[in-house]
Amino acid sequence: MRTSLQNPLTLIGRLLLALLFLPAGISKIAGFAGTVGYIGSKGLPMPALGAVIAIIVEVGGSLALISGLGTRFAALALAAFTLVATFFFHNFWGVPVDQAMMQQLMFYKNIAVVGGLLLLAAHGAGAWSLDARRQD
Repeated sequence: MRTSLQNPLTLIGRLLLALLFLPAGISKIAGFAGTVGYIGSKGLPMPALGAVIAIIVEVGGSLALISGLGTRFAALALAAFTLVATFFFHNFWGVPVDQAMMQQLMFYKNIAVVGGLLLLAAHGAGAWSLDARRQD
C-alpha cells in the first residue's frame, strides 16, 4: 500500500474505534443507575466503581484516540478494558442456547477490536495526531 495513505487511514481507524467507545461511555453517564444495575447483575463487586471506571476508560480513551494524544496508552487501556469486559459480559458459553449466537458474535467482535487497538498501540497515532505534533 502506498505510504501516502497511512496517515489518513490511521486517522480514520482512530475515529472509527472511538465511535465504538464514546457513545457507550456517554450512555453509561446518562443511564448511570441502569449501568450500575447491569454490572451488579453480572455478580461483579462494587458495580458503581466499575461503572465509573468504564466511563473514564471509554470516554477518556475515545477522546485520546480522536485527538491522537496519548494514543498508545489509551489504546492499551481500551484493549485491556475491552478484553476483561468481553469475558464478563459476552460469555456465550454460559448463556441459554437462544442467546449464545448473539453473545458469541459480540465476543469475537470485541476480540477483533482488541486486535485493532493493539495494532494502534504498537504503531501509534500517525502523523495526523497531537502525539506527532508533540514530537516536532
